[in-house]
Amino acid sequence: MSNGTGEPAIETRGLVKIFGDNRAVDGVDLTVPAGTVYGVLGPNGAGKTTTVRMLATLLRPDAGEARVFGLDVFTQADAVRSRVSLTGQYASVDEDLTGTENLVLLARLLGHRKPAARERAAALLDAFGLTEAADRQAKNYSGGMRRRLDIAASILNTPDLLFLDEPTTGLDPRSRNQVWDIVRAVVAQGTTVLLTTQYLEEADRLAGRIAVIDKGRVIAEGTPGHLKSSVGSGSIHLRLRDADRRPEARELLERVLGTTVHADADPLALTARLMQDGNASGPAELASHALAQLAAGGIVVDDFSLGQPSLDEVFLALTDGKAGRSATDTTATTKETKQEAVA
Repeated sequence: MSNGTGEPAIETRGLVKIFGDNRAVDGVDLTVPAGTVYGVLGPNGAGKTTTVRMLATLLRPDAGEARVFGLDVFTQADAVRSRVSLTGQYASVDEDLTGTENLVLLARLLGHRKPAARERAAALLDAFGLTEAADRQAKNYSGGMRRRLDIAASILNTPDLLFLDEPTTGLDPRSRNQVWDIVRAVVAQGTTVLLTTQYLEEADRLAGRIAVIDKGRVIAEGTPGHLKSSVGSGSIHLRLRDADRRPEARELLERVLGTTVHADADPLALTARLMQDGNASGPAELASHALAQLAAGGIVVDDFSLGQPSLDEVFLALTDGKAGRSATDTTATTKETKQEAVA
């Protein structure tokens, strides 16, 4: 486990990785507190996996610095590897072996004697709800079961730092929730988790802090609440009675609220972020004013809800040109000139 000195689990400065003409990682700065779940959020191709592979010593950085518990990932790679474990985007278990055989084999490779390896395998299979499937070949497991077995293999020797690279990709909601429970249990034992994901709800549920990465750069970083507040003081969701009047309602709301109003997939629904105005009107006052203007225009609202912006709205705002840069300025980190920092 961490050394208890308050030293970050991960610290990077100006981290860069280039493949040909592609700057896959373009000056990433991260500070990950020990004993937490830290989320790295971004679309495909954002640079999440490349960043993880550098931190796990599988790729050599082209520029910048990266340390894991104070250890340099390049010059002290062996020491770093002794403290970390990585679960990639796809299950890496041997599908022709049973659940027990997979874990026992890996435990033996990690130095456990055979009785201890079988004991550890049985304990993990039980903890991850796989005891009944222990003697079945992994190729007959469901996707969620394979993922749980894969994570179990990653913690045969409890790591100080566990990299989970999009661990729930392709899983159904029940399996995803099971993986989330496992992540919480791992962190409760003192392990730090760096979680990359495309699922905004996953980052919101698990991570204490989140870095949003786009095109190889960290464009925002903070707690989920901080990131949400950066793109608006609230969010209003409306459902109209008459779909034919939605264009009119959208135009009216944009004029009254001074913000972009999104037409949802539901032909009766509209969503708008509420920005604090110059008179410090809160989201409830802004929503009330908007509803009153709709009523005055004869537009009937059958249902509405008011709440914080979702992380989905945060991500769209942060990665949407000028809107993203403006929102990022109010959060923790904007990365505009990182190449200069690592030149």
